[in-house]
Amino acid sequence: MESGDTSISALIGQEQHGLRLDRALASVLPALSRERLKALILAGQVTGPDGRPSRDPSLKVKADMVFAVEVPAVTPAEAQPQKIDLVIPYEDDHLIVIDKPAGMVVHPAAGNLDGTLVNALLHHCAGQLSGIGGVARPGIVHRIDKDTSGLLVVAKTDQAHEGLARQFKDHSIDRRYLALVQGRPVPPAGKIDQWIGRSDGDRKKMAVQRAGRGKHAVTHYRTITPLHGAALVECRLETGRTHQVRVHMAHIGHPLLGDPVYARGGVHKALLAELGFKRQALHAARLGFTHPVTSQALSFESPITDDMQQLFSHLRV
Repeated sequence: MESGDTSISALIGQEQHGLRLDRALASVLPALSRERLKALILAGQVTGPDGRPSRDPSLKVKADMVFAVEVPAVTPAEAQPQKIDLVIPYEDDHLIVIDKPAGMVVHPAAGNLDGTLVNALLHHCAGQLSGIGGVARPGIVHRIDKDTSGLLVVAKTDQAHEGLARQFKDHSIDRRYLALVQGRPVPPAGKIDQWIGRSDGDRKKMAVQRAGRGKHAVTHYRTITPLHGAALVECRLETGRTHQVRVHMAHIGHPLLGDPVYARGGVHKALLAELGFKRQALHAARLGFTHPVTSQALSFESPITDDMQQLFSHLRV
């Protein structure tokens, strides 16, 4: 074992009797996710009662068996920490909730290698990240577009990452967006149940596709305030697909104001130019979930941003 590595002894109890090895260890060692433990098993980092590596995650275990788990030291993330001011509605040892400004990219990628939320979190959470998949990095379980503002939750630990990811997968997260859209939806409230995948004509865009192509997506919308040739709409996401609100609202004939990809001109083009509004009018206003470690119900709200409020005020009837 190298310096910095940790050796953990795991005793299988009656509750874990008959379970797969990866599931049993995840139950005994809640700080490590099942996926992380599975990777350690496959890497030969888990030793069985016979003193030899147990490399089969599906091995059925028995009560009173003892396994030694060698957890390598957390390696540094590739992205570099940067001191960037963040608005933080909530933070504890397990996770952090961020109110992201429009214009900030969540994760480094080609063309945006720094100045991202991940860069900011690596600085803010220095020494607090226990390692997501063995790497000292914040656990990004969902994203919002660069030019969308509002709330998102990020995991600090493997356990929190797995728990949050499970909630996103089973659609139990409460995510509500406020959007300023062209026209007034008829009916004023409804459900959009349409698959979303890459556009056939432009691979940089997403588009509504026939069932079976792309991913199933469901958005519930309701009109909050009718406006002059527009409306303030709340969109509740049942699923979380790339550009979901933008694509779904455009599909029913009400694209987001200012959307450079899915809105074509529109009667408000001059007003947007006058106000210097150059992004999609979309704000992640509400985020609710169950804390993956404490099981506490958490809910957060973010007020609409100044630029959207200004646009809203100009469109009041």
